[in-house]
Amino acid sequence: MPELELLDYQSHSSLRLDLANAGQRHFVQVVSEEIPLAATEYPILFTKNPDTGAFYAGAVMGLEAGTNLFAADGMLPGYRPADLVRQGFFLHEGRIAVAPGDPVFVPHGKPVFDEQGSATPALQQVQHAMQVLGRGLPETESMIARFVEHRLIEPIDITLDFDDGSRLQLDGLYSTSLDSLHALSDEAALDLFRRGDLQIAYIQAASIHHIRHMARLRNERLFADA
Repeated sequence: MPELELLDYQSHSSLRLDLANAGQRHFVQVVSEEIPLAATEYPILFTKNPDTGAFYAGAVMGLEAGTNLFAADGMLPGYRPADLVRQGFFLHEGRIAVAPGDPVFVPHGKPVFDEQGSATPALQQVQHAMQVLGRGLPETESMIARFVEHRLIEPIDITLDFDDGSRLQLDGLYSTSLDSLHALSDEAALDLFRRGDLQIAYIQAASIHHIRHMARLRNERLFADA
């Protein structure tokens, strides 16, 4: 955990935020309420926290670590997940804290406070993102726990071949099992439906088709850089 300071105008009036911070993020955590929006543009898959082994959901934005295929000069033209928006900011005892040493803060970035000490649009976006994560993380953990309980999450094999002869295999990713979904009892299916889980499960499973688009993007860049 980086060194944190509670955010206030007196201490951070000169803080400036780099909004073009997506260029090296290839997998960005999302919460359940974001999935319908994010899934229109990105594949949504599950992976495991390496420290706890718990599943969490994320938007796949690159096929290799450190590369975001959707970002142009670090900017995402479409949906920016809350976890990306709040980069450099954290919740600490119910208040927003900042990690001033985070590379997202740059001298030429967008100011966090205006001259009157009020939150700028950049900070307002961060505040909204923190609200989304604050309510969304526990909701998503509960949803995933229900998926695990019903054995709906399974490993997914993604192997991609490219025109230059290279091959990429994406490891450690999981998806919703449609076979397991369709095998649910009526009682379980009704419960998941009423909770909104079934909608999320089908949206997540359908979003996998974006992988093909990402493979085309990478293939085009291989030859553009040649």
